[in-house]
Amino acid sequence: MPNPTAAMLVIGDEILSGRTRDANMHHLAGQLTEAGITLSEVRIVSDDHEAIVAAVRALSEAWDTVFTSGGIGPTHDDITADAIGAAFGASVDVRADARDLLAAHYARTGSELNEARLRMARIPDGATLIDNPVSVAPGFTLGNVHVMAGVPSVFQAMVASVLPTLTGGTPLTSTSTRIDRGEGDIAGPLGDLAEAFPDLSLGSYPFQKDGKFGANIVIRGQDADQVAAATARLEALFA
Repeated sequence: MPNPTAAMLVIGDEILSGRTRDANMHHLAGQLTEAGITLSEVRIVSDDHEAIVAAVRALSEAWDTVFTSGGIGPTHDDITADAIGAAFGASVDVRADARDLLAAHYARTGSELNEARLRMARIPDGATLIDNPVSVAPGFTLGNVHVMAGVPSVFQAMVASVLPTLTGGTPLTSTSTRIDRGEGDIAGPLGDLAEAFPDLSLGSYPFQKDGKFGANIVIRGQDADQVAAATARLEALFA
């Protein structure tokens, strides 16, 4: 049986401008691989309402699960909650349970729950909250879309909250073999090997370092025995 599928939507002008390097995709990909869920697509969109709505609808229809990061903070450009609500036809307003979480947190820290911070309690109707043990302000799940913060530490904590609720598959097994030959020399035999193991993924990743060049061949699959057999044949081909 194929593994469940997932997509990620990264939201934010700061990512597209190059000001901020996204670390959340790398973390999510590793966590999903361990859970046996295939990350099939990643998109990056700007802080634009219509762009977010269109991307959420497309990804939600195409894949089993969608994760978003970014745009659920207290500032004017944090528009993700409203866009998610629009994508699902759900109204968005301050919700009592989310407000209570924030009120208790700011009371403990001696800060004011002002109008800006209260924006983080705006949740679409029908959504369930995602726990945030780092900074309290919750994410939320609506339909098959999990909406999370962009700050890496918070994103990672929210992923840890959501993953146990998802149905996973068989975790992928992978090997990486260094071949000190150019891709032009190994392409033919590598193609034959891929045909011999159609249930596996074979990827060639060239390198050039310290005057040496070649390729790292990564073999991935759900069947550990097949991965081992294909790796052994690869090593024999280019011994």
